[in-house]
Amino acid sequence: MLRTTLLEALYGVWPMIVIFTVVLASFRITYILYRREKFVLYKELYSLMFLIYILVLFYVVTFQDNNYADSNLVPFREIFRYNVGSGLFYTNVVGNVLLFLPFGFFVSSYLRNRNVYPVLVLSIISSLSIELTQSAIGRTFDIDDIILNVFGGIIGYLLWKFVYSMRKKLPKPLRKDWFANLITITIIFILIFYIIEVHTYLIGLVT
Repeated sequence: MLRTTLLEALYGVWPMIVIFTVVLASFRITYILYRREKFVLYKELYSLMFLIYILVLFYVVTFQDNNYADSNLVPFREIFRYNVGSGLFYTNVVGNVLLFLPFGFFVSSYLRNRNVYPVLVLSIISSLSIELTQSAIGRTFDIDDIILNVFGGIIGYLLWKFVYSMRKKLPKPLRKDWFANLITITIIFILIFYIIEVHTYLIGLVT
């Protein structure tokens, strides 16, 4: 269920991702050449992935899974409503956690702050803005979504902290830009694989 939702979201947003990537990458390369700045591949790709993540997040929270039920202002009421292991549990509970895990990771990486509080505050602000916007466009406000999103942001922070600590323990040659470039390119290829899988999944639905 969760995997299907992710594939459908990627399919819905891929045209925007392609256009956005081409326009932004062209502008960024032109800017670097014009300003004669140093080009570091993994940093550029990393920033691009963060912006693409924001686009996917925007699509998921505004166009997916429309719900016109009553708003929920009671903490944990909706969370405990789903049976653990059910499709709705994975979609609405696990999905909301995973939705903000990249947010916590990216924010922690940019801030380079080992303190969790900036990630906590930014996760609350971002999730709250999403819920308020959803209520303004005819969907529902759910306090449990904020709780789950913030929890996901904290997990993302912990994941970044783990990766950061492990990188410091690597041999010096593996801490160079070339290794970071290799890891980033590998992640890009994985994302491309998922896009191909989205296309295959859609063809399977049509046929």
